[in-house]
Amino acid sequence: MSPSSSVTTQALRPVMCVVAELHRDVVVADDAVAGWFVHAGQRLHLGTTPDWLHGGLPTDEEWRIEWVKLYEGLDLSHAFRLTGTASYVNAWLDLVESFCEQVPVGHDSSDVTARRIQNWIYAWSAFEAATPGVTLQRSGFTEQVTARLDADCRHLRANLTAERNHRTLELYALLIAGIALRDLVEPDLADWALAHLADNAATDIWADGVHRECSTDYHLIVLRSLLGAIANAELAGMTVPESLVLAAHRATEVAMAFQRPDGLTPALSDGDPDDHRTTLLLAADTLGRQDARWVATLGQFGHAPAATSATLAIGGYAVQRSGWGVDRPFRDESWLVFDVGPLGDGGHGHYDQLSVEAFAGGHPIVVDPGRFTYADTPDRHWFKGSAAHNTVTVDGFDQTPYRRGRPKGPLSQARLVRSATGHGFELLEGSVTSPCYPAIHTRTVMMIDGQWWLIHDRLRSPVAHRYRLAWHLPPSADSWSAGTGLGALAGCGVDVWSSSGDRAIEHGWYSPSYGVKVPSPVITSTTGSVADADFVTVLSPSTGAQHTTITVERAASTFRATVSRLAATTVVEWVPGTAHVTRTITQARG
Repeated sequence: MSPSSSVTTQALRPVMCVVAELHRDVVVADDAVAGWFVHAGQRLHLGTTPDWLHGGLPTDEEWRIEWVKLYEGLDLSHAFRLTGTASYVNAWLDLVESFCEQVPVGHDSSDVTARRIQNWIYAWSAFEAATPGVTLQRSGFTEQVTARLDADCRHLRANLTAERNHRTLELYALLIAGIALRDLVEPDLADWALAHLADNAATDIWADGVHRECSTDYHLIVLRSLLGAIANAELAGMTVPESLVLAAHRATEVAMAFQRPDGLTPALSDGDPDDHRTTLLLAADTLGRQDARWVATLGQFGHAPAATSATLAIGGYAVQRSGWGVDRPFRDESWLVFDVGPLGDGGHGHYDQLSVEAFAGGHPIVVDPGRFTYADTPDRHWFKGSAAHNTVTVDGFDQTPYRRGRPKGPLSQARLVRSATGHGFELLEGSVTSPCYPAIHTRTVMMIDGQWWLIHDRLRSPVAHRYRLAWHLPPSADSWSAGTGLGALAGCGVDVWSSSGDRAIEHGWYSPSYGVKVPSPVITSTTGSVADADFVTVLSPSTGAQHTTITVERAASTFRATVSRLAATTVVEWVPGTAHVTRTITQARG
């Protein structure tokens, strides 16, 4: 049935869509018109009036979860706004009406229902905005969809998730519904949702600004909802609680620290490596944060943040950064994030304590492989496990016993031992203990001259173990020299010295988005059965044939590393367990 055009009073009050920039793909819209849907790396033909209860991939719960959220509505509304072609409206109406007819209220989990409510309202509002004063609708559509949204909101309000990011999402969806449909849903819904959202933010955003789940991706997703709540509440003339604004400020500062110089945010603990700069732009506009604008635009607008490095003591992350693109191009800055804290509340925490991700010279050097899947498969274990991260495993164990979701029983414990700065270096030291073995792992990260890193891993135990250090390279590093343990393509320079280990190249995986994985090389160094071991690694940008090499000497309690990289040889001496570091450039060549 074609939509009929009639001049009416708009059913919806205006709302701001905070994800519009992410869903402006005409190809996705054209696929939806033809009944094709792509999620989690799988493309299926299901039609525009699909079987919502039994279609899709019945054996893949995550595929259906993404499908029923109907993000395609945003792409369809964008395509309609560009072209005025009625087929885009028809496809969306078919999908929404068929869902209303087939799927009972409460069939899906609260968080999935919330995301669908949000996306329906966003798309509906966008379709109406494309034709001001004219509502494109089918006879009875407005009555049907508003009745369904009212029922969904009542069910959601009575069945909110108790805590964490799902609760944030659900409260935000109720706020959006309460604003957009103020005369058609429970009259107090918007005010009630905003007050509870502020309470939830005060609980979930810790004093250092880190979201309680300690996942970089979920941190940004939660921040986007908080900023969207502030912006939409102000648009609707509501009074925004001060606690909500303060939580958003703290979380924005952490989001700036997490962002790499290329604009991506790393995938630490159940997330995808993603571009969240639109969220920082929203922070700039909503909170007046010109430092967030600078970071979001890679130094083109706004002003640089005051601090380069960040120590987030509660959330357990420390970030080293050479600068914000003031003295050199933004993308040429060096950046490293160090995980020295808890797994995070809930089930998203990976067993990656003392892991790092590093970026320099315009390229990632070592990366976190991401999440790939939530399904209970060997892949879930691999991507969540310690061996899939840039840290040390002991006897092949994970730091915390594996569970698909939230861990039970004793947890590994990591902490930041010290931080220090001096002439030519910036030092971080962390340690981790595990309930699975008696060995204590201590890692010292030294940023040298704001350009590269020297990392010392110390393993100490009363009994012998087999230790394995892993460095996960980006997929672009598809060629390497096994003889030197050097990954040298795409700006990746990694060289490892070990007190008693062999070096090798292994095959790993990298997940650029949910449900997608690609091969990625891993540089490893593995010891025999020893009680104590030391590894010293150089992470450095290198290009072409100019490789990085390292030699290490020990004298009593002092370590001395001679590092040859690019046009200089640098000697670094340090005493483990102290902040004593000296750096000397002994030779400049050519």
